[in-house]
Amino acid sequence: MTQLVVFDMDGVLADTESSWAYVHGHFGVNNDHSLKAYLDGEIDDEEFIRRDIDLWRKKDPALSMDSIRRILADVPTMNGASETVAELRRRGIRTAIISAGIDLLAQRLAVELRIDTFFANGFVADCAGRLTGEGVLNVRLAEKGEKVGMIADQLDIGREEIVSVGNSRYDTPMFDASGIGIAFCPADDEVRGKADVVVEEKDLRIILESV
Repeated sequence: MTQLVVFDMDGVLADTESSWAYVHGHFGVNNDHSLKAYLDGEIDDEEFIRRDIDLWRKKDPALSMDSIRRILADVPTMNGASETVAELRRRGIRTAIISAGIDLLAQRLAVELRIDTFFANGFVADCAGRLTGEGVLNVRLAEKGEKVGMIADQLDIGREEIVSVGNSRYDTPMFDASGIGIAFCPADDEVRGKADVVVEEKDLRIILESV
């Protein structure tokens, strides 16, 4: 019996490919060079976040947490997200977000959808709320499974009682830590191949059939 459903955020609960890329789009910048360096193993997660923030601060040196929050306020929730989480809550199933995306968006979605807990990455700000340029790393992109295990330990539930929902290869460690892995509108063949269930339609309510 399912006790916990864990969601990735970007492309799953949030109808955007990447919360980081969403902010890049607002400022008219891209992080292609940093992304390549990260994927090639030349920089770590902390430096990747640092470089993204630096791109924004070059456009707005006084960039604040409130400014980022306002930008992300326009990110739409995924079709069916509200109904899906409400039904899980009605069934007594706990919910969580585990994302390498931006925590300000995860916080917004957790409040709006009434999700029990979330883990995502954020920013260091000064006393006036301005970004210092440093990030707060809570979720390593390739190690999301560790957070699933941590939540399971806290709630004292077994792997077989967990369902994870993701859309990319970086979500497969969550599948490994769960009884059922659902690939929602999969972005690559790896997540499709590792999933127990594949949902191709952009309607999150379909996952309820597998929970």
